[in-house]
Amino acid sequence: MGKHGTHIVWDWNGTLFHDIDAVIEATNASFAEIGLPPITLARYRDLYCVPVPRFYERLMGRLPTDEEWEVMDEAFHRHYWVRAENSGLTEGAKQLLSERQAAGLTQSLCSLAPHEQLIPIVRMHGIEQHFVRVDGRIGPSHTGKAEHMVRHLAALDGVARDQVARDRLVVIGDAVDDALAAAHVGARAVLYTGGSHSRASLETAGVRVVDSLAEAVEAAEDLYG
Repeated sequence: MGKHGTHIVWDWNGTLFHDIDAVIEATNASFAEIGLPPITLARYRDLYCVPVPRFYERLMGRLPTDEEWEVMDEAFHRHYWVRAENSGLTEGAKQLLSERQAAGLTQSLCSLAPHEQLIPIVRMHGIEQHFVRVDGRIGPSHTGKAEHMVRHLAALDGVARDQVARDRLVVIGDAVDDALAAAHVGARAVLYTGGSHSRASLETAGVRVVDSLAEAVEAAEDLYG
């Protein structure tokens, strides 16, 4: 069925991977290292944006210098990957992925998590086989998702051109940047409230906003009738 069904491009952090608690803990641990006060989950969700230096600008009132960014970025990732080991998949994620694959529908994973760290954690959770392609970020961590999505779809063409209907693409993510990346490649988007953004923030993207992954998949299928 793949070529005739909707292809879902999944986001990882905050979408399939329920790591928001690890993110907040790592954020506050890294903030403590550089003298910034801790942040609550509600404030994080109201302020968070990509590229991440803009998030720090909202917190600090200015963009961090290159030197500050390097310190903040290293500190966050050092704390995050320790805590991520205790995070799990979002409720219902594994079953949804399995059911879509069993139904002959295609899906892929496009994440700004570093590729060399993304692949092992996806494998650890036993879901790699449900995707026709998995791509994490290769290169600097201060970029947005749009160009990464372009590269992901180009790579997808190379491995699954005969399976994936490029005119039926839906990105499911937890950030406004996911909707912007979808629009950049001519795809549709559905945004999930369980991750990095508040519902109010997500609604500024002008796309469907849902509260569960099951709703997200249903909405994705509905977008193309």
